[in-house]
Amino acid sequence: MSFTAKKPETLTLNPFTMIGKEWFLLTSGAVSNYNTMTCSWGGLGVLWNQNVVTAYVRTSRHTFDYLEKSNLFTISVFPEQYRKALAYCGSHSGREVDKAKETGLTPISIDGTTAFEEAKLILVCEKVYAQILEEEKFILKENLTDFYQKDAMHKMYIGRILNAYEKD
Repeated sequence: MSFTAKKPETLTLNPFTMIGKEWFLLTSGAVSNYNTMTCSWGGLGVLWNQNVVTAYVRTSRHTFDYLEKSNLFTISVFPEQYRKALAYCGSHSGREVDKAKETGLTPISIDGTTAFEEAKLILVCEKVYAQILEEEKFILKENLTDFYQKDAMHKMYIGRILNAYEKD
């Protein structure tokens, strides 16, 4: 199967379902040296007159290092049949395992970065802003308590969507 390039504003999707229920793989690096991780937090919208993705990555994650070194990343959204693969990619570190090999996913080179052949939707993004969440900026302190007592802070990445591809 192949992908068809689409304008981001023509996509028909529910971002709440896509991100919170279906999840996605965030991937950065060249196909010869990349890492991917499962995300279920993020956003889609318009900022600075650009179609953007907002993604959050803990500074302790292996993918964080790849995002710091590259200006590009992809968002790969999958059909439900790949749910176990996404669960695996979210619970195992690329420092210790080859996630593609373990899940059967096929990494592909696309627009100078990496995504997956099995995806139903790929968004190729260029970083335009990044900032580590700061403890003192939390207004709802329960979010700080619930999500950061034992784990590293997230860094927020805003990426403008350069290209969108849907599976034919």
